[in-house]
Amino acid sequence: MTTSIFFLVALSVLFLASALRILREYERAVIFRLGRLIGVKGPGLIILIPLIDKMQKVDLRTVTLDVPPQEVITRDNVSVSVSAVVYFRVLDAARAVVQVENYYFATSQLAQTTLRSICGQAELDELLSERDKLNAQIQRILDADTEPWGVKVSKVEIKEIDLPDEMKRAMAKQAEAERERRSKIINAEGELQAAEKLLQAAKMMEESPITIQLRYLQTLREVAAENNSVTLFPIPIEFLNVFLKKQETNRG
Repeated sequence: MTTSIFFLVALSVLFLASALRILREYERAVIFRLGRLIGVKGPGLIILIPLIDKMQKVDLRTVTLDVPPQEVITRDNVSVSVSAVVYFRVLDAARAVVQVENYYFATSQLAQTTLRSICGQAELDELLSERDKLNAQIQRILDADTEPWGVKVSKVEIKEIDLPDEMKRAMAKQAEAERERRSKIINAEGELQAAEKLLQAAKMMEESPITIQLRYLQTLREVAAENNSVTLFPIPIEFLNVFLKKQETNRG
């Protein structure tokens, strides 16, 4: 009698151990009964029928997928290496198990091929300057392709673009030439502004000749302030013309 009770207790313990499962808040259990899908359970405590029910757990948290560097030839025939990161999560646990063999591996392969395809359709300048546009385009394609698997792709970010050494040198030369061009334009604009100001000053002096004398006295003051031993006094040409005319008169 005691042996029978002990056997029943042990059998009950084994039954409960194989029948009871505890799932965390972010986990779901896809239940198959005799090979047929009967539904999704969890979180918390669930009960399975031993030897009949089979359970496959699915994590519903956001997954960070690192896309390894992909060799890409851009539309303008430049070879670059592009890597990215993809954020996705499972929305429908049943479809993630039934519709695809391994949703993580499938999403990874799809992300690699989509990254190569989209980057190959863009030119190098677009690839470097319009990452947000390419990120949105890749995310939209991945989200549409993974929707039948119950997977939601929430974000895609191009992480790194590795250029060949010769392209880096060419871009450095281009940047240097661009800086030199901007410097020349700034200098030319400065000369133009200075010329316009001098023209305005000349017109003002023409209207009021006394300003020329004031400017002349100011110049003398600035020269004297430098403790020079020689001071030059400019003589107006009109003053010399008087002596030239007088000399011609004497000769005549």
